[in-house]
Amino acid sequence: MWSKCTPRPKSQVTWTQQEKDIAEELVQFKCKDDEYNEVASLYFTDSDTAIKQLFHFREVGNFDDDVETFSSVAVFAFYIPYTMLACLTYGIAVPSGLFVPSLLSGAAMGRLVGHLLHRLDAQSGTFADSGTYALVGAAAGLGGMARMTISLTVILLEATGNVQNLLPLMLALMAARWIGNVFNHGLYDIHIRLKRLPYLEEEIPHIAIERGATAAQIMTADPRIFPPLCKVGELYDVLRACRHESFPVVSDPHGDRQLLGTVLRRTLCMVLYHRAFAPPGEDPDGQTDLNTRSLSPLLSSAVFERAYPRYPKAEEIILSDTDRDCWLDLRPYADTSPFTVQDCASIQRTYFIFRTLGLRHLIVVDPDNKVKGVITRKDLDEPTLEERLGWVDDMELDSYQHEAHPSNMARFKV
Repeated sequence: MWSKCTPRPKSQVTWTQQEKDIAEELVQFKCKDDEYNEVASLYFTDSDTAIKQLFHFREVGNFDDDVETFSSVAVFAFYIPYTMLACLTYGIAVPSGLFVPSLLSGAAMGRLVGHLLHRLDAQSGTFADSGTYALVGAAAGLGGMARMTISLTVILLEATGNVQNLLPLMLALMAARWIGNVFNHGLYDIHIRLKRLPYLEEEIPHIAIERGATAAQIMTADPRIFPPLCKVGELYDVLRACRHESFPVVSDPHGDRQLLGTVLRRTLCMVLYHRAFAPPGEDPDGQTDLNTRSLSPLLSSAVFERAYPRYPKAEEIILSDTDRDCWLDLRPYADTSPFTVQDCASIQRTYFIFRTLGLRHLIVVDPDNKVKGVITRKDLDEPTLEERLGWVDDMELDSYQHEAHPSNMARFKV
């Protein structure tokens, strides 16, 4: 197989310049000057060149002889090892890409199908050229991997410039998508789930709808909260202890926890980094005009713009014991109109609000606007919902769906 040499296809009058250029790129590999090695021409060349060879080479190089440009044995010897190597390199996270390997392996598979049909037909010309089957196979290979349909059809149709390929491309892509969906998700979707990336699909996970979940059942309860005026040391310790990106600001953390707004992590880090807090010894208990002025100095918007996007991190901030006893006024930096949702809101409404508005966090409050919890993307992805809602037994599902939520009952006086 590796030592087999094939005569180079002779240039025909009907050949395009592209076909003539591709013929010049065939790999000789220990063959004579007027010969080439079929397997080496597929392995020892660029992927795009190999794809062009499988697409554009005629089934018969010399129309007077019954000689294939790429024999079935050579294509098979390339298809199986190449596909296995592509899976191996992608699985070990080597940055080799998968778009072009899927096209190339699919083209080899399609050309094998073309060879098979020609042999069954005894080369009477009933079926199309093997290059056409290579094109359809490339579309099926890439469509089955990425589950793309319409966009890939348009790309390949524009690349070929032949509208006659529209129907076979559409049929191949739809079949690849449907058959792939029977067994698993697309490869990119699988990797999103393996890495636990909080990607929200357009449709709500079925388990949340079946369980009739509410915002209170999926939220992260007892979030880290801050009062409007807080000690620098307490705030700094919270930033070092967690990685949350937003914190609710409440009226009394140890009391009614009335929501006043939210403050971002990067804002707090900027304020601590520039030490924009009250001077040592200035206690808010002795101030009578805090309703009209800020206790601590303010940072201008230009300071934040200059630091974007590399804001300081909590680990980079060093505070002395004197700094830790200072007070920080969060009111000028708080977002006083954050997005909120009631604790009794359905999962459908919560999911729709979160995904449509592109939020990173959603505050959950009770009827009195008291903070109950926070919802992030991690709380709404399918694995987390299955973990939190999977405890409901299927036999008790009907009674669970009709059970009234306690917060709903408390809203009405009877």
